[in-house]
Amino acid sequence: MRRIFKDLAKGVFRSRLAVLGTILSVVTLPVLVVFTILDMQGVVSNPYFSFINYAVLGPLFIVGLVMLCIGLFTGKADEDIGLFAYEYIKEQLAKPGRISRVRRLLIMVTSLTLVTIFVVGLISYTSFHYTDSTSFCGQFCHSVMEPQFTTYQNSPHSRVACVACHFEQQGGWSAGTKLSGIRQIFAVVFNTYPRPIQAPATHLRPTRESCEQCHLPEKFHGEKLYVKDRYLADEQNSHIQTVLLMKVGSGGVYRGGQAHGIHWHVASENRLLYRSIDKSRKEISEVRLQKPDGSEVVYAAGDGKFAGGGELRVMDCVDCHNRPTHVFLSPEEALDRKMLAGVISVSLPFIKKIGLEAVKQPYATYDEARVGIDRYLRTWYGEHYPELLTKEKQRLEKASQGIFEAYRENVFPDMKVGWATYDSFLGHDGDAGCFRCHDGHHRTVDGVTITNDCDACHIVLAEGVPAGDIIHLLRKE
Repeated sequence: MRRIFKDLAKGVFRSRLAVLGTILSVVTLPVLVVFTILDMQGVVSNPYFSFINYAVLGPLFIVGLVMLCIGLFTGKADEDIGLFAYEYIKEQLAKPGRISRVRRLLIMVTSLTLVTIFVVGLISYTSFHYTDSTSFCGQFCHSVMEPQFTTYQNSPHSRVACVACHFEQQGGWSAGTKLSGIRQIFAVVFNTYPRPIQAPATHLRPTRESCEQCHLPEKFHGEKLYVKDRYLADEQNSHIQTVLLMKVGSGGVYRGGQAHGIHWHVASENRLLYRSIDKSRKEISEVRLQKPDGSEVVYAAGDGKFAGGGELRVMDCVDCHNRPTHVFLSPEEALDRKMLAGVISVSLPFIKKIGLEAVKQPYATYDEARVGIDRYLRTWYGEHYPELLTKEKQRLEKASQGIFEAYRENVFPDMKVGWATYDSFLGHDGDAGCFRCHDGHHRTVDGVTITNDCDACHIVLAEGVPAGDIIHLLRKE
């Protein structure tokens, strides 16, 4: 065995390439194994730790092995033909008593090969899954993905892995998205990525297939009671509520019933297509309804300003739920949520009004925003309610922090993401959402328009009434 290691070392030292490969492999292997075990046990959660392990140390170890092998089999020798040459093995087998030596050689080579295959396989497997992890997607390129990762953490899908929605594990979408990810890494390295990140994303797998892994439209049914809380910008910060009965309906046959309600739009028996003239899909020029009998109804924008052109696509879940996870709130809604949670005290007069004014100011950085919001509040209350600066000092400080948190969770100066950067199509704020099609202006050649009847999707049970017990609201007591 000593002779085997001696011959192996001799073969290594004949080639500088083999020597360098050996050093590289021997140095990186123990570090790589320890780091991989720590990562698999969840001891270290830093995304850069995993990146160094799988994207730096792993490839270095494999490169070292390749260099070692190339050096061993290409290194020149004057005395003999090398340890692993066929003639060497043949010569050893021809000599009496050498079979056991050759057997030990083969056992050693086989063992080293199996260990190497195991280590390389483990590295490859864990490397692949590391690139599928939420920490890699959201935290590795911190400044680029900060808006998306922050809103993801505050969303109903915060426990769903990014890859569950952004690409499919089977089929061509996985490879295509991986290649797209490589392009994005280069964009980060060379600082060529857009600010803000463009929406909608173009390198997602089919969105309906993504959503229906968890949400099946055919199983939606009935109505849903929805209560929207708001605070007015008056002295009392009046708490009001709007109560809606949402006609969720069904996207397919359920218990003998037909598709109806809001999810009628994605029912299998109806095929809806629309044509948009802008990349944001906000301006809809044409809607087509293909019926089960093969007939088609075409609704076009009535004023003709969108005639021709534009992308024609099949309507799916994300055409309405365009921000199911990365939800950027309006300043009003952001402050309302903080007030409802008690982070911002409603006992402070005009806090909603002053908070809105403060968060809408232009700030270049978060530090500037933190100082600016606090200064804005103290200046205003110092002029109008000076006694509160001492009597309500703690509540003012907490309110100031809460208003900054509302700003911090929705505005990202480095990525040029402001309050109105991304539109939400869920609902009908302004002229977006439902009103892209249900505006009363999309009509057929016969003059039939797409309905804009509010009761088609919801029934208003109470609107802008003082907050109270929901039963009393519904009874209008």
